[in-house]
Amino acid sequence: MKDMSEHEQKTDGVTRDTTPAFVYATTRDWAGYFEVTQGRPPRDTLLHTLELFSREPSDRTRFAVDLGCGEGRDTAELLRQGWKVHAVDGHPDGLTRLMHRDDHHAMERLTMQLASLERVVLPECDLLNASFSMPFCAPDHYEAMWNRIVDAVKVGGRFSGQFFGDRDSWASIPDRSHFTRSQVEAFLSPFDVEMLKEEEREGQDCSGVSKHWHVFHIVARKK
Repeated sequence: MKDMSEHEQKTDGVTRDTTPAFVYATTRDWAGYFEVTQGRPPRDTLLHTLELFSREPSDRTRFAVDLGCGEGRDTAELLRQGWKVHAVDGHPDGLTRLMHRDDHHAMERLTMQLASLERVVLPECDLLNASFSMPFCAPDHYEAMWNRIVDAVKVGGRFSGQFFGDRDSWASIPDRSHFTRSQVEAFLSPFDVEMLKEEEREGQDCSGVSKHWHVFHIVARKK
C-alpha cells in the first residue's frame, strides 16, 4: 500500500511538488501535506471495506465517520458510493479543500467537524474510517480516543484504518502513538478482524530524507 511516501507527478506540463507527503507529516505541516496529496485516490483499506459492505445490501443509507479526513479523498469516495459522511479534521485547511472538491456532488449528505483527535466527539456510525490519522493522537489520549471509536461503531459496523508499529521511525517522536502487533491485536478485541496487513519498508525522498515504515492496515467488523 502506498500513501505518505508517494511522489507527485508532472501533469499537463506543470511541475508539481515532488516532496513525499511523509516529509510534511513528520512536522505536522498539514497545509503542505494536503497540497501534495490533493487528487490522490481513496485508500485501499477503505475500498476493501466498501467492497465488504456491498456484499451486505441495506435498504437504508449507511453513515460513516471519516476521522482525520484531510483533503477528502476517502470522504469523496464514500459520497460517490451513496453514503452519508461526517468528516472530521483538526486543521481547517483540510475541511476547506474538502468543500471545494469537484469529484462529488452530494453536499446534502456531508457534515463536517473541526476537532482534534484528542477532543473529538463521535456520533454512532456504520463505519469509522481513520486512514493514517490515529498515530497523530497524543499517546496520553490514545486509549480514550480508541474507546470512543469502539463505542461509536454499531454492532455489525466496521473500522478501517491504520495503526503505526513500534519499529516505525516516527515512534521516536514524543507526540506520536505506536504499538506492537500484540498491542494492536488487543485494541481490536471488540472486533472480528477481516484484514490485518503488517507492512514494513523503507522510504526516501530525492534529497535523501528517509523514513522506516511500520504500519498495520486494518479492516474489522464490530462484534
